[in-house]
Amino acid sequence: MKKIIAMLLAAVMLFALCACGQKAAEAPAPAPAETPAETQTEPAATAEPEPPAETVITDMIGREVTIVPGNYKRIVCIGAGALRMFCYIGDPNLLCGVEDIDNTTAAERPKMFDSVARPYVLAYGDIFNTLPSCGVGGPNAQTAEAEKILACEPDLVISEYEDVEKEDALQEQLGVPVITLKGSQNVFSEEFSGTMALLGKVLAKEQRAQELVDYVAAQGAEIAARVADIPDEEKPLVYICGLGNWGTTNHLMTSAKFPVFMKAGIKNVLADMDTPGVFAIEEEKFVDIGADMDIMIIDAAAVKNIKPLYAEDSTMFDSSKAWQNGKVYLQMAYNAYYTNLETVLMNTWYAASIVYPEQFADLDMTAKTNEITEMFLGKPLADQIFACPSSFGGYQQIDTANFFS
Repeated sequence: MKKIIAMLLAAVMLFALCACGQKAAEAPAPAPAETPAETQTEPAATAEPEPPAETVITDMIGREVTIVPGNYKRIVCIGAGALRMFCYIGDPNLLCGVEDIDNTTAAERPKMFDSVARPYVLAYGDIFNTLPSCGVGGPNAQTAEAEKILACEPDLVISEYEDVEKEDALQEQLGVPVITLKGSQNVFSEEFSGTMALLGKVLAKEQRAQELVDYVAAQGAEIAARVADIPDEEKPLVYICGLGNWGTTNHLMTSAKFPVFMKAGIKNVLADMDTPGVFAIEEEKFVDIGADMDIMIIDAAAVKNIKPLYAEDSTMFDSSKAWQNGKVYLQMAYNAYYTNLETVLMNTWYAASIVYPEQFADLDMTAKTNEITEMFLGKPLADQIFACPSSFGGYQQIDTANFFS
């Protein structure tokens, strides 16, 4: 009996040992201790972009203005040329108001420039025509209209009223930055490049501004290089006329230091005169230089004024060798609510090509016009420019026997 009990106890112990061994095999191994490098953490929060910082810029008339570059969503442009120059650099969709002169649907508006090509209006007039008025605009509007500007609720004003005291007073009244540009009739001038650089800073478009300035410089350099080797004694004498001065223009309105001629190496028949800018010569002076006048270039804006004078006296050009020889050409009007600077560049190419045809035999003015307007305004506009009434179909040699008849 004792033997049987001993055997049963041994069997029970053996079974217990087997069961413990099976459980030990089935138990999962403990997870290894985590080292600091393996410790899981929450993903780092994405840092919020730094808001644009305020900065102080000096505008084109020496005013210091605090701005936040590229932070403006509602912009108005006031004064002659301001909207044009903004359109060269900025986004017209940010405009919240426009002067009546640039809204071709406004019932009561200055219309003295409607027949002249203003490329910025041709490019973006559909936007301008949807915007409320920020003032009348035009050459007779010499003061900003603060109430109309306020009604547009701008957060930035770009101005061409070059008066420090008035600009400071306007900024105080509006409570938003007023940035003053500086106009020029010369696309190759420091005023132009400086204004583009200023707009680039304010709008955070520095790369675009530099692109445009570099393009103009390269165009001027190419023109100058093509004419650099022409001996001075082989250069014809050229007369430019029909240049505008506050709306007054005819065949006696000219310039002795015409920027287009100076860039293109063109010999001005009035080079001995020191009078700056655009001015009128006497009829006697026009007669005196007539025999030396190899080529005449007329600005298209003057045709409407010259035509009635010619109707009264068809001999008015008889003293001009250029007129008698049919060497008379039409350049595109470039002054219309200040200067169409892209048109000045176009005119420089054209003047160079008619004075030095061999050096510019490859030039297609329609293609060059489209290239220039695409660079300045993002659109090819040659057809629209040439179709404007005061363009008379575009660049051309005038038929002196019939053009003014």
